[in-house]
Amino acid sequence: MRRARDVEEEAGAEGPYDPPSSGWRRETGAVLVRLGVVAGVLVVAGGAVLGLNHVTAPEFSPTTNESPALSVEPASVDPGTEVPGSATVAGAADEIESGTGEGEEASEPEQPTPDAVLADWANRLGPEIGVPPRALIAYGRAELAVSESHPGCGLSWATLAGIGRIESYHGQYGGAVLQDNGVPSEPIIGVALDGSEGVKRIPDTDGGKWDGDPVYDRAVGPMQFIPSTWERFAVDGNGNGEAHPQQIDDAALAAAHYLCHSGRDMSSGQGWWAGVLAYNNSVEYGQRVFAAADQYAAGAGALD
Repeated sequence: MRRARDVEEEAGAEGPYDPPSSGWRRETGAVLVRLGVVAGVLVVAGGAVLGLNHVTAPEFSPTTNESPALSVEPASVDPGTEVPGSATVAGAADEIESGTGEGEEASEPEQPTPDAVLADWANRLGPEIGVPPRALIAYGRAELAVSESHPGCGLSWATLAGIGRIESYHGQYGGAVLQDNGVPSEPIIGVALDGSEGVKRIPDTDGGKWDGDPVYDRAVGPMQFIPSTWERFAVDGNGNGEAHPQQIDDAALAAAHYLCHSGRDMSSGQGWWAGVLAYNNSVEYGQRVFAAADQYAAGAGALD
């Protein structure tokens, strides 16, 4: 993989992971049939848009970008208090049934498949809130999956979208295009975590497998994982038999697992902030994610 020429902040890569073969079907396929009854819980304070310029390098680290298109003004909200406003994954799909059991006849008229419902939701909402529909599908699918695997988490797609916005502009950083297969047209790779000013020193842990750097780790993919974290949370989110940090379904579901692990409640102020600051230990970062997520949740509410 190439090294991003225009990334100016922190980065990482990730080591190999052997995802469970039943992961996608267990966590995603089975959950999608309940598409209409799953709602994300999210709170956000208002906020406009401004560049990513924090320079911390915790387990996850964002690429720096000074482009106005990528920037989000931090929300003026105190850590540990508010949570973003609620947003339903597929507001228009609350009438979808859980599917037809084996041996049962299909109901008339035939209902659209859960995947089709999710795609329709993303295609309608994406242009309204400025998120690529392909990215929205990944965020929505991840929310639905963790609602099954971590039922007490209360994670919303909008929080994942807020993180995706700050980390990589939803897989579009540096002029990349998020393709139909969920992989950016150009690999998204951050700068070397070599201990230079404002950057944590993290020697290579993956032999350059994901970032092409055998000396230092670099953050990789739409959700900007570093190797040690990907090693722990990588998962096959699109059912192709492998987990890859550049593939947005995999990355979004891994991020959802990270945010929800250890019984964290992302629907509470304390839990939401703990999760986001664990992702990147910067209050300003959390406020930017909060603001972006709020905009997305509000846009979804207006569309409904």
